Amino acid sequence: MSGRRTPVARRGALRTVAGAVLAGASAVSCAPDGTTQPPARTARNGEDVPGTPGTPGATTPGSPGPQSAGKAHGAVRPAAAPRRFPGQPVEIEHGPRNRPRVALTFHGQGDPALARAVLAAAERAGARLTVLAVGSWLDQNPGMARRILDGGHDLGNHTQSHLDINTMDETRAYEEITGCARRLRRLTGSVGTWFRPSRAQHATPLVQDLARRAGYPHVLSYDVDSLDFTSPGVAAVTRKVAGELRNGSVVSLHFGYRDTVAALPLLLTEIDRRQLRAVTTTELLT
Repeated sequence: MSGRRTPVARRGALRTVAGAVLAGASAVSCAPDGTTQPPARTARNGEDVPGTPGTPGATTPGSPGPQSAGKAHGAVRPAAAPRRFPGQPVEIEHGPRNRPRVALTFHGQGDPALARAVLAAAERAGARLTVLAVGSWLDQNPGMARRILDGGHDLGNHTQSHLDINTMDETRAYEEITGCARRLRRLTGSVGTWFRPSRAQHATPLVQDLARRAGYPHVLSYDVDSLDFTSPGVAAVTRKVAGELRNGSVVSLHFGYRDTVAALPLLLTEIDRRQLRAVTTTELLT
């Protein structure tokens, strides 16, 4: 990734691309908790495969999964494993405040056409994202895992069903984490670089412990909430993020919302104006 991104003058092209995709994509109905409706169905290839849930010893970074849907997009990129960042807490809310970098993180669920529009807009601007994918979404759209990695983005775990994991008992919560981890490993060779709890900004101590048991040294939170899942409008999403963004910020955004697709070029322009760089969370902390 180069140190400088696409000049602001080219951002108009991003708006054009996003607008074209929006015009052709169907509207997504949004639930108040940020999920998309109707709930995801389990695809035929969504059955779990035998094997040990995602643990550090079970990951095989760099080896492609048996499915090769992403090869049509471009060269296969190795899938990174979770990393431990010394000096960072178990739950990470932001990166260093003394470096001009920010991380735009996306909850991976919703219309894949809108997801691809977000990825394309970011890549045209030289930005890299962090996508926390829902396992049931990967069941329906297995090619999206490799598409995300091939774009140079981080790919992580946002539970299997996107239910309120903090209210679950230990057994069910662990299965929500490892269920998504198994799908990621099958598709990419890794359980993903990050885990983020579903329907919650912060993980309970139990969920933090279960995430570590599943192979994730850290839980990824955020310090800027775009509230894009409430569909407040493009201006509101842009204003909310721009008003709270600073060095080291981790921003929470969502695939599957038309406002987000339209707001992203504006946010990238603002990030560029402030001489910040939009990087993956791994880069933010490295």
